[in-house]
Amino acid sequence: MEVIESAASGDLTVSIYPEADGRQQHRHQEIKRYGQSFLWSLVFTIPVFLTSMVFMYIPGLRDGLEKKVINMMSIGELLRWILSTPVQFVIGRKFYTGAYKAISHGSSNMDVLIALGTNTAYFYSVYSILRAATSHNYMATDFFETSSMLISFILLGKYLEILAKGKTSEAIAKLMDLAPETATMLIYDHEGNVVSEKDIDSRLIQKNDVIKVVPGGKVASDGFVIWGQSHVNESMITGESRPVAKRKGDTVIGGTVNENGVLHVRATFVGSESALAQIVRLVESAQMAKAPVQKFADEISRVFVPLVIILSLFTWLAWLLAARFHVYPKSWIPSSMDSFQLALQFGISVMVIACPCALGLATPTAVMVATGVGASQGVLIKGGQALESAQKVDCIVFDKTGTLTIGKPVVVNTKLLKNMVLREFYDYVAASEVNSEHPLAKAIVEHAKKFHSGENYIWSEARDFISMTGHGVKAEVSDKCVLVGNKTFMSSSGIDIPVEASEILTEEEEKARTTILVAMNQEVVGIISVSDPIKPNAREVISYLKSMKVESIMVTGDNWGTANAISKEVGIENVVAEAKPEQKAEKVKELQLAGRTVAMVGDGINDSPALVSADVGLAIGAGTDVAIEAADIVLMKSNLEDVITAIDLSRKTFFRIRMNYSGRSATTSSAYQSLPACSSRPPGSACRHGSPALRWPLRPLASSAGPCC
Repeated sequence: MEVIESAASGDLTVSIYPEADGRQQHRHQEIKRYGQSFLWSLVFTIPVFLTSMVFMYIPGLRDGLEKKVINMMSIGELLRWILSTPVQFVIGRKFYTGAYKAISHGSSNMDVLIALGTNTAYFYSVYSILRAATSHNYMATDFFETSSMLISFILLGKYLEILAKGKTSEAIAKLMDLAPETATMLIYDHEGNVVSEKDIDSRLIQKNDVIKVVPGGKVASDGFVIWGQSHVNESMITGESRPVAKRKGDTVIGGTVNENGVLHVRATFVGSESALAQIVRLVESAQMAKAPVQKFADEISRVFVPLVIILSLFTWLAWLLAARFHVYPKSWIPSSMDSFQLALQFGISVMVIACPCALGLATPTAVMVATGVGASQGVLIKGGQALESAQKVDCIVFDKTGTLTIGKPVVVNTKLLKNMVLREFYDYVAASEVNSEHPLAKAIVEHAKKFHSGENYIWSEARDFISMTGHGVKAEVSDKCVLVGNKTFMSSSGIDIPVEASEILTEEEEKARTTILVAMNQEVVGIISVSDPIKPNAREVISYLKSMKVESIMVTGDNWGTANAISKEVGIENVVAEAKPEQKAEKVKELQLAGRTVAMVGDGINDSPALVSADVGLAIGAGTDVAIEAADIVLMKSNLEDVITAIDLSRKTFFRIRMNYSGRSATTSSAYQSLPACSSRPPGSACRHGSPALRWPLRPLASSAGPCC
């Protein structure tokens, strides 16, 4: 959706692009089409299968099916021919279309091999029963059930694949539907006062519009709070089950639910720029992009088709020559055949069994489902390349601030050196710091608010406020002269630091904490320790990665003291500190040159070069737009546990793909295993191949279905 404002009239026009709805409608039609095709194929294939594999063992039915119609052609063979024909040419016509397009472009694909294999089985069967119809001693051998069952299985696989795509798309569509249909826009006068409210279509919201969000209502667009306070449920976007506190300056996401208070939100990202729209584009582009293993499967297909044809011809020729030079006994040849027909059957067996379902279906379906599962878990994977690379990762480089730590300083400890009430102490400090924009000052003020029930508590007036950048602040609060800052600031202000305070400063700095001295009336009265807390479960994540044989390295621009303290706490042994952005990227390249597959986890602009350089870049969802854009995988919940989720999802996906490949090989190999002797047939029944004990794959796929007869 795009909103366009006419320059001449100022009118707003809503232009809704139909691509998304068109894709959804096309997908539903495709699901319906494949579903119907599969059901119709079953209608014809099941009777073919029953007359070929089941009814032959039921005496009454067997006698009826073996009754001759024309010479040696039986009723069963005629029925199978009639029933399999619509499956081959009507229901399976899409394979002919795909094969024709591929051949006309000078290449081959799955459709070529499917068409080749099923047609070979079908037309040989037609030849066989027509010869039986014109002969008095020729026993027909048909493979109609093989061609029709192959088409049915392929259609089932295609149906499941498109169904998997549809489920992922439905989840995306539900995500898009989270946005409310209407919104309440506030109208301001020239002095910035609200003069009226207007209900509008949420699609008409433009950047910088102010939207009112009532308790229980949905946030209409991405933006930031300019007035009010509340708790917002963001679980549908971030996965965080607990409502998040929102106040002036905090960002909100369109589609999330306001729990209690009223909020005034200024819109920042609307339409295609919104977080929901970006998530949809990210997932859709990931599903469209092929993984290298999928491209490899396509390359195999191009070579596989001519290779299968060559192998089939070679098999036919080898058995034909073997018969000419009497390599095997004549008793192996059924009475109704000659050596040429026996050799031809072996060649056809190779052709039919070689249909590579794992290459054509399993790989793209696995990649499709994996990206969908990742999106539902808050792990957005930008394509098959990222998904495949993640399973090879053996080394992860972590940024510190905002990645291993929360990225927001908070007060973690307070030491009072004089006898005074902690609440009174913080009232003085907060009154002095409330006018400062420094992150540490904001952390102190936020901590001081905890001593008061009202969020909008008014602090005492700070007179003669002076801010010394990088050192501290000074102000007159009530009857006291308050100084808040570092040791240098205290010394330059002529304030002595007692021995007790110096010892506390040393202890706190060893713990990688920033210490702030507070003096009142030229005397140090307390010390505030501020720290950037480590994220919950950070140590457990590092430990689990180690058990997955993935080495963790921390590279940070912070000082060595803080870096070492944090690394010890989370269990990382390899640390690089005081690193500039380009040095982070150099560290990644150094590890790659050592033969490692490197993932980089970061959240800031300074991490972007390393995110791009790494084999897999993982951006924290709460990080900067630049970092998210540069990364291959976005962790929407900003949880470190999702690093494990991304790697584990990738490993399991490609383990499954490899299993599919090996499973295909196993299926093909099983076709050449010995079949049960025809002596296992029911008493009184005749072998369809005219031999008392054949142990060769005269009937393709029979090895997995039962006896050769």
